[in-house]
Amino acid sequence: MKILSLLLFFFTLSIGAQTAITVTVKDADTKAPLPFSTVTTNGKNVVTDIDGKVVVHNPGTVFTTTYTGYADKKTYLKDGVLFYTISLKQKAEKLREVVINATNPANDIIGRAIRRKVINDPQRKLESYSYKTYDRLIVTADPDSINGKLDSVYAYEKAGRILEKIDSASFKFKKIIDRQHLYQTEKVSEFKFNKKQGVKEEVLATRMAGFKKPLYEFIGLKLQSHSAYAEDIYVFQTKYAGPLANDALQEYNYKILDTVTVNNRSAYMIYFDAKRRVKRKLRGILYIDSQNYGLAKAILRVKNVLDITSVHYFEYEDGQQLWFPDRKTLKITKGNNKDDIKILGETIKFDAVGSHDKNRKKEPSDYVYLYSEAFNFDKKYNVPVAIQRSSVEIEVKDEAINRPDEYWNRFRPDTLDSRSLTTYMALDSLVAKDNWEQRIILGRRIVNGYIPIGAIDLDLRQIAKYNNYEGFRLGVGGITNNRFAETFRISGYGAYGTKDGAFKYSLGSAVRVGKFSNSWIGGSFTDDIKELASTSFATDKRVFKIYDPRPINLSTFYNYQTWQGYIETRIIPKTESMWQLTRSRIDPKFNYIYAPDGRAHALFNLTMASVSLQWNPFSDFMQTPDGRIEVEKRYPKFAFQYTQAVSGILGGDFNFSKLDFRAEFEKKYLNGQIGTALVQTGVALGNTPLTHLYSTSPNNLDKDGVIQRVTIGGKNSFETMYFNEFFSSRYVTVQLKHGLTRFTVFRSLKLSPMLVTRFAWGNMANKADHQGIEFKTLEKGYHESGLEFNEIFKGLGFTAFYRYGPYQLPQFDRNLALKLSFVLNLF
Repeated sequence: MKILSLLLFFFTLSIGAQTAITVTVKDADTKAPLPFSTVTTNGKNVVTDIDGKVVVHNPGTVFTTTYTGYADKKTYLKDGVLFYTISLKQKAEKLREVVINATNPANDIIGRAIRRKVINDPQRKLESYSYKTYDRLIVTADPDSINGKLDSVYAYEKAGRILEKIDSASFKFKKIIDRQHLYQTEKVSEFKFNKKQGVKEEVLATRMAGFKKPLYEFIGLKLQSHSAYAEDIYVFQTKYAGPLANDALQEYNYKILDTVTVNNRSAYMIYFDAKRRVKRKLRGILYIDSQNYGLAKAILRVKNVLDITSVHYFEYEDGQQLWFPDRKTLKITKGNNKDDIKILGETIKFDAVGSHDKNRKKEPSDYVYLYSEAFNFDKKYNVPVAIQRSSVEIEVKDEAINRPDEYWNRFRPDTLDSRSLTTYMALDSLVAKDNWEQRIILGRRIVNGYIPIGAIDLDLRQIAKYNNYEGFRLGVGGITNNRFAETFRISGYGAYGTKDGAFKYSLGSAVRVGKFSNSWIGGSFTDDIKELASTSFATDKRVFKIYDPRPINLSTFYNYQTWQGYIETRIIPKTESMWQLTRSRIDPKFNYIYAPDGRAHALFNLTMASVSLQWNPFSDFMQTPDGRIEVEKRYPKFAFQYTQAVSGILGGDFNFSKLDFRAEFEKKYLNGQIGTALVQTGVALGNTPLTHLYSTSPNNLDKDGVIQRVTIGGKNSFETMYFNEFFSSRYVTVQLKHGLTRFTVFRSLKLSPMLVTRFAWGNMANKADHQGIEFKTLEKGYHESGLEFNEIFKGLGFTAFYRYGPYQLPQFDRNLALKLSFVLNLF
């Protein structure tokens, strides 16, 4: 959902305005751009970007270009000339300020800065600190950059005067930009830190143009890092290796550009660039204090699909002998993407860097840019700081969304100008008129599988399904929402199978007993069917799928009639847990008799207590008035589940114990590749019926011929393993995936290869107790590997897997599985 909220605002984002004059600085001999060279005019300095370019406002009549190691050059402006390319010649020059005996003096400076982080990084040197921040973000354009035209102009030709109709979009856009910004949001936060609990942000006030209630997912976006000393740096939701990380010298090249003065202290101006050729590249300039080697300023630059400049400003605190964060800015303009971008059904057209398409017609959105600026104040150092609820990194106070104007005026560095005031009024009216707030709420619910109808959220998962046992399963279900009650809910569904001719239903209710922990106590009764020997964790979120491919081919189910009482809570930090007590009547809908200890059971009763825990220890969470959100998903993640069945209580027939565990890993590489790993294991001890054992998620039909077995591939299923082929009372599976960078074969044909390998091991205790069904076990180890090509064309793709190892079958084609895949991106 954070991507949805982001894109709703920035779908017009593409290019920054070009005003005044544009200067490009290059090496006179190599013609290579000279990044971060200095252009001086009217007594002010501006610095070129990574491409050696800079826009100079109010340049006067002359400007001087300088770059360390090159001769200065003075250039006089010419009437009507807006673009200047300056070629500088190298000269032999040595920095007097840099007296370090090293092959590369910049590396020595950075090495000292890294080693001295213990005395320069506020989070290492200070025991505690706190400060408040006013943050304002706008999406806008410079009105002067737009050549607005009248709806019609007169053109003269040899044949006489004719009326030529031209597009008036630029003219209309210019009129809007003259009055207001396209979007804006404000936020006041208090940051608190102590060494024991870390950093927490408390949002004291937040306001988003057009919305009575803010989009909390947007607040959780990591547009910029909290600390520029961090091992990982965030720039617009993307993680990069920090230029002052402990291993930064292995990741980046460094070069001294100049020595400058920052806050009346001398500093080295050092340029850094990634050593390796990667898709996502971070570059920039670090201003390192020449006395204590602290970070005085950091300019971070990313240029790809978007052109992003993130700047961290620091202020030297004499009392602490420390550079402390003072201000941050972020500007996003166009990047070098050569293709139009399609977001939410809207096509964004813009000129790519280096594009020379003369027929490319500029759109109003070509002038749009994003700018964010945050100011820190009320700074306090080494004063005891109490952090409540430290398990959440961001907490939005209940009163934050209803602050009056007087409150905002206390924190704004400057009063809002007329364009900003008009933006709030115009967007409040526009969003209300077009019902955007309700549309976004609807979008959230649909992504989670619901459509709100008054006080009830209709469950889209229950409308239609298909499998080989029920045939078409048609139904209706839902759950009450906050319109009904905030502390009480009722849920239920009903369904009918056209093939088995049976009704299924569920009805339950719950009451909330803790708001911050989102704790609920509830109960339900369910009469339904479930796949044989399936493994699920009670804390798993029900992901909405328009279709669920794997169950289509299932034919072995059991009926369960279950009374359930439960407690669900997030009271344990970084976790979700479900505590359940159930009493179930189990009726297998296939030929099966369970006969432990010589007693035969065609159906049986189970009384079970279970606890399920999902633990995401490295993720970041945000607490809002509406609940808790995982704003930054980090890996590994872990799931635990323990189940105990007891005989003799509430008619339970068997005693057994089950322990299940799952670990998920993911690593994203800077070149766009991604690696994932899934490890899952389980063990059942005691008299456990086959219905509650393990099948390791097979997904292959037992038919002759590869083509006859073509179905839809699953997410983490064994594609070459046949349904009901293997069962286990204890097992372990390992799945490894590595996604390669997406590339274009030709035109609209794009491939995203995914290398996949899977392994499973298991065995079965007391196999003879399970009668009426033939199956094998996995003591020798099961292997399959293959390739996935997803989203080749309009979401369609295909996969190919091969089975090998001890359970390889004699016929070659029986080991091969070809599957279709389909990915539907709703947003």
